[in-house]
Parts: sequence; C-alpha cells; structure tokens
Amino acid sequence: MEETRNFIEEIIDKDLAEGKIEKVHTRFPPEPNGYLHIGHCKALAIDFGTAKKYGGLCNLRMDDTNPAKEDTEYVDAIKEDIHWLGFDWEDRFFYGSDYFDKDYEYALELIKKGLAYVCELSAEDMEKYRGDLTHPATSPYRERPIEESLDLFERMKNGEFPDGKYTLRAKIDLASGNFWMRDPVIYRIKHMHHHRHGDKWCIYPTYDFAHPIQDALEGITHSLCSLEFEIHRPLYNWVIENVSVPHTPRQIEFARLNITNTVLSKRFLRLMVESGRVDGWDDPRMPTLCGLRRRGYTGSSIVDFCSRVGVAKANSLVDIRLLEACIREELNETAPRRVAVLNPIKVIVDNYPEGKEEFFDLPNHPQHPEMGTRQVKFTRELFIDAEDFALVPPPKFFRMKPEGEVRLMGAYIVKCGEVILNDDGSVKEIHCTADLETGNGMPADGRKIKGTIHWLSKENAIERDVILYENLLTLEDPSKLPEDKEYTDYLNPDSKKVCHALVEKNLEEAKAGDKFQFVRLGYFASDTKDAKAFNRIVSLKDSKGK
Repeated sequence: MEETRNFIEEIIDKDLAEGKIEKVHTRFPPEPNGYLHIGHCKALAIDFGTAKKYGGLCNLRMDDTNPAKEDTEYVDAIKEDIHWLGFDWEDRFFYGSDYFDKDYEYALELIKKGLAYVCELSAEDMEKYRGDLTHPATSPYRERPIEESLDLFERMKNGEFPDGKYTLRAKIDLASGNFWMRDPVIYRIKHMHHHRHGDKWCIYPTYDFAHPIQDALEGITHSLCSLEFEIHRPLYNWVIENVSVPHTPRQIEFARLNITNTVLSKRFLRLMVESGRVDGWDDPRMPTLCGLRRRGYTGSSIVDFCSRVGVAKANSLVDIRLLEACIREELNETAPRRVAVLNPIKVIVDNYPEGKEEFFDLPNHPQHPEMGTRQVKFTRELFIDAEDFALVPPPKFFRMKPEGEVRLMGAYIVKCGEVILNDDGSVKEIHCTADLETGNGMPADGRKIKGTIHWLSKENAIERDVILYENLLTLEDPSKLPEDKEYTDYLNPDSKKVCHALVEKNLEEAKAGDKFQFVRLGYFASDTKDAKAFNRIVSLKDSKGK
C-alpha cells in the first residue's frame, strides 16, 4: 500500500525533487516561560518527527528573546519532557538569545537600507495611528533621516532612554490589509535582567524579527509552526528577503491541537497553579506533559495520539477520549493486573475455619502467560467493594445481595447471609458461606453464577490512597466560552476524588511510576511524589454517556 503524505511532507517532497534543499532541517522553538503541555507535543512531534522521517536534523532552540518571562527551571523541564517523549536534539541545542548580536547587526542593516526607522509613538499612540481596513496607518517619524535613526538606535542600545520612549519599526507598508505588515515594531526598549546575558542588553528584538533570522543562521529549511502564525508569514519572508542572512528557510503552518474539556492557554494554566486550584504544574489533572507523566501516561502513548490526530491545515476539536484510548490500548498489553478495593466492606466467611489460609494463583496478565502468576491469600475475613453489594438490589444486579450467590474472583462461590448495619444504616459487615467445593469457581452441580467480584483478604491487604481523576473542566468545547463567563466557572468539582482504599500487599514494592490494571476498575500508576498513592490514569472503558 502506498504511504500517504500529509501536506507538509508533500511540500518537502517537492522541495527535494526541485533541488531547493538537500537535507531537511527543522527546529522546535519553545518559550522557556512555562511547562510544555500536550499542545506543544503535537508541534514538537511534527518538528522532530518530520526531520526523522527524512533522515534530517531538528534543533532545539529556546525562544528567550523576552527577558520578562524566562526561567532556567522551565529550560530544564522542557528538555526532560522532550527526552521523555523519545526525541533528541543531539548537539543542536541553542537559545534565541545566542543571536542577539546578529539581530542587532541586521537591524542596523535595515536602517542603512532605509527599511527601518526609530519611532517615538507610544504604545497607546501607535494604536491610535494604526488605521483600519479603509484607512492606512500613519507615523510622523516614518521619514526620519537614516543617520538620525542610526544615532537614536545606538543610544537606545546604550541605555540612554526609558522603556517605551522609542521603538525600531520596519518600514514596509502602512496601507497593507495585513496589519502585521503596517510597519511593525522589531525592537523595543526593556531595561530588564536577562537570564543568560544579564544587563548587557536593554533593547530586545521582537519574535517576528528574531525568529526568521535564527532559522536562517541555523540553516533551517522548513520552519513549521501553528496556524496562528500564518498571518505573520509575509513578515517572516520580508525579514529573510531584506537582510543578508546566509539561508532561506520556508515557513509552513499547521493546525494547532484543540482538545475537548481542555484549555491549553499558558495564562489559564498558570492561573490554576498560582491560585491553588491545582497542586502544581505536575498536578495529574493538568494537560502539561509533567502532569500527564505523573498521572501515568507514557511518552509513547502521547506520540501515538499526536500521530492519530494527524497534520492538517484547518483547526478542529479532538475528543479527549482519543488520548484515553491510546494509553488504554498500550496498558492493556503491558500493565500487570492487581486488585484494589476502593470502598471496603468487611465480609466474614462463616464456614471457613479461623486461622486457616490458602493461596490461589492469579495471572499477572491473562493474555500474556509469560508475565507469570502471583499468589493471593484467602482467609476467613475478606473485603469487597461497597459497589459490589446492594441491600435492596436493582433489577439485573448480579453481584452480592441478600440470599444471592456470587463468585469471588479466582476463588470460591459464596452465598450472602446476615448483613449487620451501623447505626446510620450503612453496612458494617456481611456474613456469608462459601461453597468450598468451588475452588476453581465452578459449582459441581452445574448451576450458573452470573456475577464475579474482586476481593482481598485482611492479611493480603494494605492501605493506600487511590485517586480518581476526571476532566478538570466541564466545558466540552473551550472555544465556545460564553462572553459573560470565565473558564474557572466551569471547573469540575469532581475532578479529584481520593479513596482510602485497600490494595494487594505486593504493591508495597511498587516503584514510582509503575503502572497496573486494577481489575474491574481501570489503569493506575504509583504516584511519583507520594509512594502511598495510586493515580487513576484512565478507566477500563470509555464511560461517556454513563
């Protein structure tokens, strides 16, 4: 079968065939002002994945041209996340600030060519002078003499002026229908300490000016970015065409990732952290990669998700259930099985001798015998989950109920007898009798037992917190936020539920990040910060509509 190509690969194929490039070279340019989220993952999977597919190269470049936001904490976190996803930049790690000297040289080149000028309009005045679709923008400083602009620009660099006093603007087209081309600002004064260059600079290039220069200096052939930069592409090309950079990169835009019940805005995510609505950037409810990793997602499942979403030109909304399906499919094959009882009810097997114990073999994975078996201890005192018992059962309830029979998974069939209640009407303990001839779960008389429930003996159980996570937001399509509402109005009050549960004793040996299927419950991971907690990654089946 012929391999299908996405539109980016079709463009690359054409560029290769026409001899425009010899080797594909891409880059991933994150801002080190926050943690990567799953939306970034789509971008970096395209950047690194495309280079890998063509036997090319991909650079990692920190976009640190704005000194107000950068932090080395984020740089380290970004590197860790990219490696976790399975990608590597090898020896091609750069900072946008590596090119500050060249940015300045190219700005001088534009001024000398009459293609840039120092403007004295404030940000407020610039907005007033920007015009509209029927009126061009204006600037009283557009015809400032070249020598005067050169002098002012150098004095800007030397720190003679306060923030906002002057900007350097590209001289393009004040009547352009694309407002980004109406003499955009390419340098601004910011007296701020830079995390790498200290106080060397007090003027900083804008992203739209610096980014194409960075791409060109690194020999990037295809600058792949999300769709909101499509309107910026004419400016990207203008910069490349009007300064003497050694290469000509090509910008291509693709649709960004939008997921149901998920907001991928750094501002919103930062608000969640700083307001204490979540437990940090790595809270398992957060769409950050560190949050997904802590919850128990694997890098391979997230890359698989991005691959299934595909590369398109038009924006769309992806159902979060697709992400859940990717990790569910992976863990169904790899996660060993264990038992957890989230809401324990004590069960006494009246006809089982006190002090007696026996062991039953349960497979670690029913489809993979090579994963072996484990022994579970059966004793007189057991625990079952409260959801598996009904004092007044609804129709077609095949779990434990008064006078009803049910299988204990891997062990005996038991019949419910006396039920002892607490003063508040809740169940204190259940007494039952076991059919001790059904050690393999099959009654000798051939009667049919429809229900099977999981259980733990008192001696084979330890206490652990099992945390059930749901979507952080109840708003399915974040793009349809009502005008009078904020995203915080749609926070899910049930996004985190802590169960003080019982789990198999052998889970004492679980290491941080180890993953298991808790039978009949879902897939869980040992928390990386609390050794006595397990996070639910995903349920066993898609639960929408239930």
